[in-house]
Amino acid sequence: MDDVTTAGPAPDQPLPTRDRLILAAASLFRNKGYSGTGLAELLAEAGAPKGSLYHHFPNGKSDLALAAANWASDQMLQLIDASFTPAPRFQEGAKTVCYKLAKLFDMQGKWSGCPVSATLFEGPENEAFHQHAALLFEGWISATVAHAQRLGLAETEAQAAAENFYILLQGGWQLARVRRDSDVIRALHLQICPPMQLQKND
Repeated sequence: MDDVTTAGPAPDQPLPTRDRLILAAASLFRNKGYSGTGLAELLAEAGAPKGSLYHHFPNGKSDLALAAANWASDQMLQLIDASFTPAPRFQEGAKTVCYKLAKLFDMQGKWSGCPVSATLFEGPENEAFHQHAALLFEGWISATVAHAQRLGLAETEAQAAAENFYILLQGGWQLARVRRDSDVIRALHLQICPPMQLQKND
């Protein structure tokens, strides 16, 4: 698939039960949070019997949450690569990320939270959740740092660029939810500081 806005199986290709559970959890947790989603609702959304949940996820809802966060993170990593790989400069890649996420925001109905933080930060006080969220976010930053360096930024500038960009994205997503306006996300790239505009000189 091209990015997170195009996820979904073809109608004539039903997904395995495990995948249906993960996709159902990712959607429900994103919209209602971990604590606001019940097991019965999860199972109904996935079209799966209760026994299948514990067959695939022995610790039930908490294991499913980790798997759903991994799935969402993988979609984000694909979006990052699809946005930055063809970009001539960091800012253009960041702009594409913003536009793709704004499209996703519109498709989800303008109330959904970040799929990882809505799943892992809004769950119970669970150190494993917090550590896993940190690992996933660091993965996004590391992937972005690699692209920034490839596009000409020095190591320290690339790290700062990536971290600042995701601070902007997290805050911008929340403001977009409050305003119900995806243009907040589309405009975030305009706030990128000048060092990020450096172009690779061959």
